[in-house]
Amino acid sequence: MLRVALPNKGALSEIASTMLLEAGYVQRRDNRELVMVDPDNDVEFFYLRPRDIAVYVGGGILDVGITGRDLYLDAEVDDHVDEVLPLGIGNASFRFAGPAGSFTHQNELNGKRIATSYDALLRAYLKTNNIVADVVRLDGAVESSVRLGVADAIADVVETGNTLKAAGMEIFGDPILKSEAVLIGRAGTNPAGLEVLKRRLMGVLVARRYVMLDYDVRRDLVDEATRLTPGLESPTVSPLQDSDWVAVRSMVKKNQTNNIMDELYNIGARAILVTNIHACRI
Repeated sequence: MLRVALPNKGALSEIASTMLLEAGYVQRRDNRELVMVDPDNDVEFFYLRPRDIAVYVGGGILDVGITGRDLYLDAEVDDHVDEVLPLGIGNASFRFAGPAGSFTHQNELNGKRIATSYDALLRAYLKTNNIVADVVRLDGAVESSVRLGVADAIADVVETGNTLKAAGMEIFGDPILKSEAVLIGRAGTNPAGLEVLKRRLMGVLVARRYVMLDYDVRRDLVDEATRLTPGLESPTVSPLQDSDWVAVRSMVKKNQTNNIMDELYNIGARAILVTNIHACRI
């Protein structure tokens, strides 16, 4: 049975559970449940603190897990953990921030105090970039550390930046790390069930990014139309009762759908229909 670690709370927990439900796995209905067995799919889910997931996976206690890239790198187990699949969701950046107008570049942090909840990740960045600064480790609410005199600047994961602005802070310098939700596994292992899990998650990602587009077009315009809708491998072209016309079916990127529909209509395609994809295997 594949043993999978999942975040027990927060936005990352909701992201992971929703994605696994779309992939056909059973998920808990009560947030107080710490273990959920899915016998039909031969998987057992363990709900843990997001920060601890990489430790359990890296130690071989659990097979794989879903967590943030920033969290697993900060756990300092990357020699024992592989990033199996980036999930393209839960996007955020690990950035420097300071009082508005105080800093413009990370090199100005030499000799300063930097508060963070990701001290291992920050120390590694400072060492790589030859920045000598004091790292102040805090468990949370680092935005208040400057006002309270604990630090001169902070390093934290930023999604919208609204919390920083409310605290009178602004982002500066290059991103330390671009993070997202990732599937991680123990380095050098390929447990039973992992390939199925990967295929299912990849299917969810594709289904979220693509739609199915159907349309009718004159046979002499097929080449022009299918240049707009090449599909993943090749579009499906089927004859209609009127031999001068064919039906075309192709997957297209969801964010390009309306522009493609307009272009198809302009070249003569008709009966243009869009259908959501609920699941797929590519």
